[in-house]
Amino acid sequence: MSPTAQVVPAAHLDVRREPGKPAVIVTPPIDGIDAAVAWVTAHRQAVRAELLRSGAVMVRGLPVADTTDFARVRDVLMPQRTGYREKATPRTDFGEGVFSSTDLPAVQPIRLHNENSYTLDFPGTLLFACLTAPETGGATTVGDMREALRLMPAHLRDRFAAAGWLLVRNFSELAGLPWHKSFATDDPAGVEEYCRENVIGHEWLPDGELRTRQRRAAIITHPVTGEQSWFNHYAFWNRWTLDPDVREVLLETYGEDGLPFDTYVGDGSALTAQEVSAINDVYDRVTVRETWQRGDLLMVDNILCAHGREAFTGARKIVVAMGDEVSLADCQPSPAPATTPFGK
Repeated sequence: MSPTAQVVPAAHLDVRREPGKPAVIVTPPIDGIDAAVAWVTAHRQAVRAELLRSGAVMVRGLPVADTTDFARVRDVLMPQRTGYREKATPRTDFGEGVFSSTDLPAVQPIRLHNENSYTLDFPGTLLFACLTAPETGGATTVGDMREALRLMPAHLRDRFAAAGWLLVRNFSELAGLPWHKSFATDDPAGVEEYCRENVIGHEWLPDGELRTRQRRAAIITHPVTGEQSWFNHYAFWNRWTLDPDVREVLLETYGEDGLPFDTYVGDGSALTAQEVSAINDVYDRVTVRETWQRGDLLMVDNILCAHGREAFTGARKIVVAMGDEVSLADCQPSPAPATTPFGK
């Protein structure tokens, strides 16, 4: 049987929706990666349409067994690749634009976030694949940021809408990533040029380390759907989100201004622990999850939906590719990007 013989009409996509889970497209039985690529090619438009409706969609039933298989399917679903800028976490590069989802320890859960929400150009789409399913846990969690914006306490939503959010990073060999890994260069002049071109305030500290400061909009508009979405790393990197013991050690070691990551409202003011908790509660309310099975794909619209990771046990191998680059300028950001707090 030829690969195309297994294709069913796009209108007949089997989309399953259950409370607490992302939309799941279940494919018919498919034998071999050539047939899988043919199925994805025939149904690409329908899958992408479902992505815009749901914000994230899992495709289950494709025989994706390794990074080569994944790259072939990726090139159909998401042919435009996007690089990983201003790196914040360690990843393994498998080549051809395929990376490990993260190399952070298995015991460490990762909260919902929008990839590269702090850069001027960011991936519009993320595509994950499960090559080895974990024994327990390990779901790539997702959450609809349109719904998060609706659920956000009004006084916080209005405050961020007016002022945006501010990210302060301290690059160190001891905590987080050193600047030469984050910016992929050993040349300080190259870092300075990148910062100037990308509206990032920067200063070199006496020990040769780097501190940066960048203000971005916290709410943006999807350039295709026209929907507004909560889009930022504010709570993700805020000090009050840290485990209390970790926060105490970091503050004792690096001081008030030396945390690897910290965030503020875009006017430079700080939220209380209770206010940050209210934002994280919204993320918890919109979080959905589906247990990984080998061969699963998970496609995420990076503006409409945030993603995270559960802690897990066992040998988990989830790979990711980023694509469909979006310019922040096309998302009606307000306030505009800046290197200083709003109004200063």
